[in-house]
Amino acid sequence: MCEVRLEDLLPQLAAVRVEKVEASGDLLRIAARTRNGIPAVCPGCGTESEWVHSRYVRHVADEAVGGRAVVIDLSVRRLYCENPNCPKGTFAEQVDGLTVRYQRRTPALQAVVTAIAVALAGKTGARLLACLHHVLSWATLLNVVMAVPDPPAAAPTVLAVDDFALRTGRRYGTLLVDAETRLPIEVWGTREAEPLIRWLRAHPGIEAVCRDGSATFRGAISSGAPAAVQVSDRFHLWQGLGRKVYEVVAAHRDCLPDPGPEATAPRTPGGVAAARARRLHTAVHELLEQGMALRAIARHLDLDRNAVRRYARAATWQQAAPSWPQRAGILAPYQGYLHRRWAEGEHNIAMLFREVAERGFPGSEATVRLYAASHREALDAGLPPARTGPQRLRGLPAADDQAGTSR
Repeated sequence: MCEVRLEDLLPQLAAVRVEKVEASGDLLRIAARTRNGIPAVCPGCGTESEWVHSRYVRHVADEAVGGRAVVIDLSVRRLYCENPNCPKGTFAEQVDGLTVRYQRRTPALQAVVTAIAVALAGKTGARLLACLHHVLSWATLLNVVMAVPDPPAAAPTVLAVDDFALRTGRRYGTLLVDAETRLPIEVWGTREAEPLIRWLRAHPGIEAVCRDGSATFRGAISSGAPAAVQVSDRFHLWQGLGRKVYEVVAAHRDCLPDPGPEATAPRTPGGVAAARARRLHTAVHELLEQGMALRAIARHLDLDRNAVRRYARAATWQQAAPSWPQRAGILAPYQGYLHRRWAEGEHNIAMLFREVAERGFPGSEATVRLYAASHREALDAGLPPARTGPQRLRGLPAADDQAGTSR
């Protein structure tokens, strides 16, 4: 009958001498030490050495055996480097298949942890490892995922470049994406041309670049990859068209005829804004003719003083109207519900807030109250909420990115 040794069950211990094995509860503790007389290689210069400086004990976790977690108390040598020119001086020996520098897990256990971290990560991976008798935190698993090297990727041939706001209106970054695999490639904390030029020159295989209408990106691509075809996706084309149409309309608003009294009744959200601008412009100029100061007009009309100043400086009400629609806020997905409930007769702000909060609204009651106050005319008239941005142009299709059109 063949005798089974511990090294046969745990082959990673074949290179060391096992001194003691203790099993207590759900833990198996193995005391071992490395053998003397075996040279170790200095990690700094590669010189072999047997000159022992001292010994110390490393506590290394291994794969569970028989439902018990395994901890190896391994006594290893610290050796002098026999190369006088080596900057390390001393170093700790490593055992193949058992220890790794700066690691308290065996390579076999580290492979299991890495596989679970990549597949599940976070708290889910930590719960699975607990079932395998290894206790690790979700943060440790995330660190393991971050330490895994990126898989080798094929050189991209079609590139997408766009900027994004790190701080809206103040600081922007640049993102490069492989347009074929839709995977991010590079990101920079600036949208200047120089980083993009250097990257394109280092990757000469780029055949096409999808970008927005930025002159900076256009010049960078022309300089870094002059042979690449520059294209624009549908989203940026429609966005640019919408902005230009609105700018043209806003620039020629004085050419529009002044509506008569019968035409001032608001029928659309835009009509509400126009009627309000016309009414406030008339009221501000009438009070100015009476000799009232701007501060007194602001108190009288319950307006911000900057708004009163804008109406006072405008020769016509069209000039005082907002030049661009406001951006949709966190209440935008719930405006339709608010308008419907208002039309049904529910005017209690606290009740409306509770209803939209039950539907996922993350804001406060003050936001709902402010919206109701600033859109009271549209709510009372039973009008739908106004759309914001260039998408107010009718007939614009959904923004389909990556559908390129040569520019």
